Amino acid sequence: MPSFFLQFIRHYLLSLQFFTRIPVTGRLADWVGFSPAMLRASAGHFPGVGLLVGSVLALFTAGLLALLPPTDSAPLVAAALGTALGVLLTGAFHEDGLADVADGLGGSADRERALGIMKDSRVGAFGAIAVMLMLLCKVTLLALLGDVSGPLMAAALLVAHVVSRTWPLLTIRWLPHVGDVAGSKSKPLADQISGAALRTGLIWCVLALALTVAVQVTTGFIAINMTDAGLLQALLNALMASLVAWAVMARWFWRRLGGFTGDCLGATQQVCEVAFYLGLGLSL
Repeated sequence: MPSFFLQFIRHYLLSLQFFTRIPVTGRLADWVGFSPAMLRASAGHFPGVGLLVGSVLALFTAGLLALLPPTDSAPLVAAALGTALGVLLTGAFHEDGLADVADGLGGSADRERALGIMKDSRVGAFGAIAVMLMLLCKVTLLALLGDVSGPLMAAALLVAHVVSRTWPLLTIRWLPHVGDVAGSKSKPLADQISGAALRTGLIWCVLALALTVAVQVTTGFIAINMTDAGLLQALLNALMASLVAWAVMARWFWRRLGGFTGDCLGATQQVCEVAFYLGLGLSL
């Protein structure tokens, strides 16, 4: 196998190891290896990790919808259990970032004080409320999409988990890392990612969108009551809603902190994921 593909696989597995609870251990972990440079390069596979997580959740949700009684409550049950599985797969990594950002920026207008709060492992009122509302938004928006079409709900899960992990790469690329780099869980990402890593992330994003559109065009299965062009427009609207959410978050971090922390990346992923579901729902 060419060295390029071996390096691609190693970087992907390292990203999987860093961003999820999916085990990459033992001899496989030894083969993958580790270095700060490798971990920075693996950030480009963050959307690829989303493709795997989103695919697992999409299959799990579709399976639940097939097994549950065909009632109005079935999409809500599937959305709640699928969201719980997503938290387990990622170890609440991004939800934790959202909580820390909400506590820090909600708890103090002073930059240094806000950064200090964000480093505190305890969860305050702002953080608890933010995570609760975020999970509520996810479940209800997914249930709404499931009411329209079960396959559409599954497709939304797959694409949203990729797209929402693409925009944080722009944050890393264009904003400086702030705070205590040495003690930060985002230390490997403190340096700007390379253009090659950014292109890798964008390729993962385009792949997920192309796969979804191809399945719809080939089978007409995802959105039975929509034309292919209608689904494409809805996906583009959802993509734009997610991009706008990223821009708002990036501007907020720049104004309040002068850059980003690892918690900011997790919070951005959560907000952009929900924005994608909302944009898709508003387009139907």
